[in-house]
Amino acid sequence: MEEVDENRREAFKKLFETVQDHLPHGFEALMQYNMPNFVVPKSIYPNGYHCSPKDPLPFIGVAAQKNHITLYHMGIYAKPELLDWFVAEYPKHMTTKLNMGKSCIRFSNTKTLPYALIAELVRKMTVQDWIELYEKQLTKA
Repeated sequence: MEEVDENRREAFKKLFETVQDHLPHGFEALMQYNMPNFVVPKSIYPNGYHCSPKDPLPFIGVAAQKNHITLYHMGIYAKPELLDWFVAEYPKHMTTKLNMGKSCIRFSNTKTLPYALIAELVRKMTVQDWIELYEKQLTKA
């Protein structure tokens, strides 16, 4: 947290805590890919991440970059229905245009993050849901 620019630190911390406080039981917080990540621990999913099996399966990451704070949500990338839900809900919480990549949601204005929407998003997928979806995606590849 100390490495985050002080202009973004409060929002970054609140975003991290929002994710942490609303994720279903079983996910674990750790540093992965140079940012705080919430993962499926190897004690639950010993196979780990297919790209690097020694690492636990990533699910959500929170990053502070030069021009924005980013929430990386692998479930949004893997489950089109969840993405559609989020895109439809976003305008109900925000007046700014959604800035999004395949799994990342970028927030440039740190004073207006939609914490309630993010809390609702992270509650929508359990550890078991994520493992099943992840394995289903692997069989398609």
